[in-house]
Amino acid sequence: MIHPELRQKIRRLYYAEHWKVGTIASQLGLHHETVRRAIERASSSAPPRIGKSALDPFVPLVRQTLERYPRLRATRIHEMLVERGYGGSVIQTRRLVRRLRPRPKEEAFFRLSVLPGEQAQVDWASFGTIQVGRAERRLSAFVMVLSWSRALHALFALDQQLESFLRGHVEAYAYFGGAPRTIWLDNLKSAVLQRTGDRIEFHPRYLELCGHYHTNPRPVGIGRGSDKGRVERQIRFLRDRFFAARSFKDVDDLNRQFETWREKWAHARPCPGDPDISVAEALAIERERLLALPAHPLETDRIVTIRSGKTPYLRFDRNDYSIPHRLIREPLTLCASPTEIRILDADQEVARHVRSYDKGRRIEDPAHLDGLADAKRKARLRRGRTPLVDAVPVAQAMLEEMMSRGEHIGTATRQLLVLLDLYGPDELAAAITEALDRGTASTSSVAHLLEVARRRRNIPPPIHTKLPNRPEIRDLRIPSHDLEPYDALAQNKDDDEPQRAR
Repeated sequence: MIHPELRQKIRRLYYAEHWKVGTIASQLGLHHETVRRAIERASSSAPPRIGKSALDPFVPLVRQTLERYPRLRATRIHEMLVERGYGGSVIQTRRLVRRLRPRPKEEAFFRLSVLPGEQAQVDWASFGTIQVGRAERRLSAFVMVLSWSRALHALFALDQQLESFLRGHVEAYAYFGGAPRTIWLDNLKSAVLQRTGDRIEFHPRYLELCGHYHTNPRPVGIGRGSDKGRVERQIRFLRDRFFAARSFKDVDDLNRQFETWREKWAHARPCPGDPDISVAEALAIERERLLALPAHPLETDRIVTIRSGKTPYLRFDRNDYSIPHRLIREPLTLCASPTEIRILDADQEVARHVRSYDKGRRIEDPAHLDGLADAKRKARLRRGRTPLVDAVPVAQAMLEEMMSRGEHIGTATRQLLVLLDLYGPDELAAAITEALDRGTASTSSVAHLLEVARRRRNIPPPIHTKLPNRPEIRDLRIPSHDLEPYDALAQNKDDDEPQRAR
């Protein structure tokens, strides 16, 4: 309230001295809206205004326009008046619109009266964002309040997915020691797939939850947040009394702090429905009226069918999780709980990882990587070894020895194939055997032994033929043949010639 003496001084400076509103506000240390209200609100003893205003002819138009469009902005109305010949200031138009704009009628509500165990209200609340590694995650809280006792349960989470919504219900029922008969909720995407008038289609998994705990979901009307005012007030209470100016390490730490704060402060306050008892005492009374819990809680893990790409990793929630390499591109089932990731092949678990809420991380099981590395080594050993090992079986032992030392098998195989073409299988086999006996299993050692054997036998050096880089010629292998039958034929021919001469 403005003191009458101060209002008189403001009106004198404005109407008599013709000071501007901003000048009066700065000189008297007041807000400009306070000055404006003092100017526009005439006292009961003030004489009626004398003289006419340039806006007087437009008052009926402004009143009719506001009756049709109550929320139309004053600047738009000013433009309409200018087009009709008004030449005054927009400030005067704003004052007129403020005076003529219809005031919305306040709706009256009945006081909600419920029986113990009859009703609970739920909603999501947003608490900004938090940084998890390189990822910025949205921090939300699932909030449930029992309408009779005002007992509160909240679950802070990094999303508003259906699984977190279901988990909030399950943990709230476990804390309350039972389930209410009716759940009042907003038209949340977590629970309502679509709504047309009074026709509501619930999410099948939410209906599964309600059937499991024998509760009845009841969405409030569209735009009727007042119907669940008790959970709205609890969310505001949670923001102001718990979350404000609070530090925490992570979401788990925040949930632990909430549980402590709830018992120490939230449930120690007087129950709004009965100030003679606390919320904790009211909850003890209401627990006796709640529906009994089933033998087992509902499973709330997120389950998705997923395939990997060419690499043995599954992408989930902006991170990669390793799988056995034999299952790449195979349909797998991923089960995600708040703390871990399980991967199933049919009904067999093939991988388990700690869940990460970071982004771009690669969570790996060393056994998966070792299996892939072993398979790659065996594949490299198999590639190109067939022609070599078929011709020189002892080369298999040499390649395995080199592979155990971490040497490149592909290069060694190519070099041994060249030596095979130059010296033949028998000479190469003898050189490899000697190199293995000496403990010098390498292509350079084998080449040296072949060259020493050639010089000892005084054989001309082999001529390396460079073939065109065409697969059908480069990979052509001509098997060696036994030439003794041809020698026998030549011997028989020499024996027959003297007989014909006789």
